[in-house]
Amino acid sequence: MSRLKAALGSALFLVLAPGVVAGLLPWLATRWEPAGAPAPLEALGAVLILAGAGVLLHAFVRFVAEGSGTPAPVAPTARLVVGGLYRYVRNPMYLAVGATIVGQALLLGRPGLLAYAAGFFATVAAFVHWYEEPALRRRFGATYQAYLRDVPGWLPRRRPLDGGG
Repeated sequence: MSRLKAALGSALFLVLAPGVVAGLLPWLATRWEPAGAPAPLEALGAVLILAGAGVLLHAFVRFVAEGSGTPAPVAPTARLVVGGLYRYVRNPMYLAVGATIVGQALLLGRPGLLAYAAGFFATVAAFVHWYEEPALRRRFGATYQAYLRDVPGWLPRRRPLDGGG
Protein backbone atom coordinates (compact mmCIF):
# COMPACT_ATOMS: atom_id res chain seq x y z
CA MET A 1 0.00 0.00 0.00
CA SER A 2 1.35 3.44 -0.84
CA ARG A 3 2.05 5.85 1.97
CA LEU A 4 -0.63 8.23 0.63
CA LYS A 5 -3.29 5.49 0.61
CA ALA A 6 -2.20 4.38 4.09
CA ALA A 7 -2.43 7.97 5.38
CA LEU A 8 -5.86 8.56 3.83
CA GLY A 9 -7.17 5.20 5.04
CA SER A 10 -5.81 5.85 8.53
CA ALA A 11 -7.37 9.31 8.64
CA LEU A 12 -10.72 7.87 7.62
CA PHE A 13 -10.44 5.10 10.22
CA LEU A 14 -9.45 7.67 12.87
CA VAL A 15 -12.71 9.51 12.27
CA LEU A 16 -14.88 6.38 12.00
CA ALA A 17 -13.55 4.36 14.94
CA PRO A 18 -11.92 6.44 17.70
CA GLY A 19 -13.77 9.54 16.51
CA VAL A 20 -17.12 7.85 17.07
CA VAL A 21 -16.16 5.93 20.22
CA ALA A 22 -14.32 8.74 22.03
CA GLY A 23 -15.98 11.71 20.38
CA LEU A 24 -19.46 11.27 18.98
CA LEU A 25 -20.87 8.79 21.52
CA PRO A 26 -19.68 10.73 24.61
CA TRP A 27 -21.00 13.91 23.02
CA LEU A 28 -24.40 12.30 22.37
CA ALA A 29 -24.50 11.16 26.01
CA THR A 30 -23.45 14.49 27.52
CA ARG A 31 -23.54 17.20 24.85
CA TRP A 32 -20.23 17.93 26.60
CA GLU A 33 -22.12 19.93 29.19
CA PRO A 34 -20.31 19.99 32.53
CA ALA A 35 -22.19 18.56 35.47
CA GLY A 36 -19.75 20.06 37.92
CA ALA A 37 -16.52 18.47 39.03
CA PRO A 38 -13.86 19.64 41.47
CA ALA A 39 -11.13 21.67 39.74
CA PRO A 40 -8.40 19.04 40.32
CA LEU A 41 -10.55 16.39 38.59
CA GLU A 42 -11.26 18.77 35.72
CA ALA A 43 -7.53 19.39 35.34
CA LEU A 44 -6.74 15.67 35.44
CA GLY A 45 -9.48 15.09 32.88
CA ALA A 46 -8.00 17.69 30.54
CA VAL A 47 -4.55 16.10 30.88
CA LEU A 48 -5.97 12.64 30.09
CA ILE A 49 -7.79 13.96 27.03
CA LEU A 50 -4.70 15.70 25.68
CA ALA A 51 -2.45 12.74 26.44
CA GLY A 52 -4.94 10.32 24.91
CA ALA A 53 -5.23 12.39 21.75
CA GLY A 54 -1.46 12.67 21.45
CA VAL A 55 -0.88 8.94 21.94
CA LEU A 56 -3.64 8.11 19.47
CA LEU A 57 -2.21 10.36 16.77
CA HIS A 58 1.29 9.00 17.39
CA ALA A 59 0.02 5.43 17.00
CA PHE A 60 -1.83 6.22 13.77
CA VAL A 61 1.30 7.84 12.32
CA ARG A 62 3.33 4.73 13.26
CA PHE A 63 0.91 2.55 11.31
CA VAL A 64 1.44 4.65 8.19
CA ALA A 65 5.18 5.33 8.51
CA GLU A 66 6.41 2.04 9.97
CA GLY A 67 3.73 -0.44 8.96
CA SER A 68 2.76 0.90 5.51
CA GLY A 69 -0.90 0.35 6.28
CA THR A 70 -3.72 1.34 8.57
CA PRO A 71 -5.06 0.23 11.96
CA ALA A 72 -8.26 -0.89 10.22
CA PRO A 73 -8.58 -4.67 9.91
CA VAL A 74 -9.67 -4.25 6.28
CA ALA A 75 -6.41 -2.49 5.34
CA PRO A 76 -3.74 -3.89 7.68
CA THR A 77 -0.08 -3.03 7.77
CA ALA A 78 2.50 -4.82 5.65
CA ARG A 79 4.90 -4.93 8.60
CA LEU A 80 4.32 -5.45 12.32
CA VAL A 81 4.37 -2.09 14.10
CA VAL A 82 6.72 -2.36 17.08
CA GLY A 83 8.34 1.09 17.22
CA GLY A 84 7.54 4.24 19.14
CA LEU A 85 5.08 3.66 21.96
CA TYR A 86 4.62 0.08 20.76
CA ARG A 87 8.03 -0.60 22.34
CA TYR A 88 6.35 -0.09 25.74
CA VAL A 89 2.87 -1.55 25.34
CA ARG A 90 1.05 -3.51 22.63
CA ASN A 91 -2.23 -1.58 22.76
CA PRO A 92 -1.50 2.15 23.02
CA MET A 93 -4.44 3.06 20.78
CA TYR A 94 -7.00 1.36 22.98
CA LEU A 95 -5.39 2.83 26.09
CA ALA A 96 -5.47 6.28 24.47
CA VAL A 97 -9.15 6.03 23.56
CA GLY A 98 -9.99 4.80 27.06
CA ALA A 99 -7.95 7.62 28.63
CA THR A 100 -9.82 10.13 26.49
CA ILE A 101 -13.18 8.80 27.65
CA VAL A 102 -12.10 8.76 31.30
CA GLY A 103 -10.73 12.27 30.81
CA GLN A 104 -14.10 13.46 29.55
CA ALA A 105 -15.82 11.85 32.54
CA LEU A 106 -13.52 13.71 34.94
CA LEU A 107 -13.53 17.02 33.07
CA LEU A 108 -17.31 17.07 32.75
CA GLY A 109 -18.12 15.47 36.10
CA ARG A 110 -20.07 12.70 34.33
CA PRO A 111 -19.73 9.34 36.14
CA GLY A 112 -21.81 7.67 33.42
CA LEU A 113 -18.84 8.06 31.11
CA LEU A 114 -16.75 6.01 33.55
CA ALA A 115 -19.19 3.14 33.08
CA TYR A 116 -18.94 3.66 29.32
CA ALA A 117 -15.12 3.56 29.59
CA ALA A 118 -15.32 0.29 31.55
CA GLY A 119 -17.55 -1.19 28.84
CA PHE A 120 -15.14 0.05 26.18
CA PHE A 121 -12.17 -1.60 27.92
CA ALA A 122 -14.07 -4.89 28.33
CA THR A 123 -15.04 -4.84 24.65
CA VAL A 124 -11.57 -4.10 23.31
CA ALA A 125 -9.93 -6.62 25.66
CA ALA A 126 -12.24 -9.29 24.25
CA PHE A 127 -11.58 -8.10 20.67
CA VAL A 128 -7.82 -8.20 21.23
CA HIS A 129 -7.93 -11.65 22.81
CA TRP A 130 -10.35 -13.35 20.42
CA TYR A 131 -9.62 -11.61 17.10
CA GLU A 132 -6.61 -9.32 16.96
CA GLU A 133 -3.95 -11.48 18.61
CA PRO A 134 -4.88 -14.65 16.67
CA ALA A 135 -4.93 -12.66 13.42
CA LEU A 136 -1.51 -11.15 14.14
CA ARG A 137 -0.11 -14.58 15.08
CA ARG A 138 -1.26 -15.94 11.71
CA ARG A 139 0.04 -12.91 9.81
CA PHE A 140 3.43 -12.37 11.49
CA GLY A 141 4.18 -15.76 13.10
CA ALA A 142 7.29 -16.00 15.27
CA THR A 143 7.93 -12.26 15.09
CA TYR A 144 4.59 -11.55 16.74
CA GLN A 145 5.06 -14.38 19.26
CA ALA A 146 8.34 -12.79 20.38
CA TYR A 147 6.64 -9.40 20.59
CA LEU A 148 3.83 -10.91 22.69
CA ARG A 149 6.41 -12.39 25.02
CA ASP A 150 8.44 -9.19 25.37
CA VAL A 151 5.87 -6.37 25.45
CA PRO A 152 2.85 -6.32 27.76
CA GLY A 153 -0.59 -5.75 26.35
CA TRP A 154 -2.02 -3.27 28.82
CA LEU A 155 0.48 -2.08 31.45
CA PRO A 156 3.47 -0.40 29.77
CA ARG A 157 7.01 -1.58 30.32
CA ARG A 158 9.29 0.69 32.33
CA ARG A 159 11.93 0.59 29.62
CA PRO A 160 11.34 0.32 25.89
CA LEU A 161 11.92 -2.91 24.06
CA ASP A 162 15.31 -2.74 22.34
CA GLY A 163 15.09 -2.17 18.62
CA GLY A 164 11.78 -1.46 16.94
CA GLY A 165 12.69 2.03 15.72
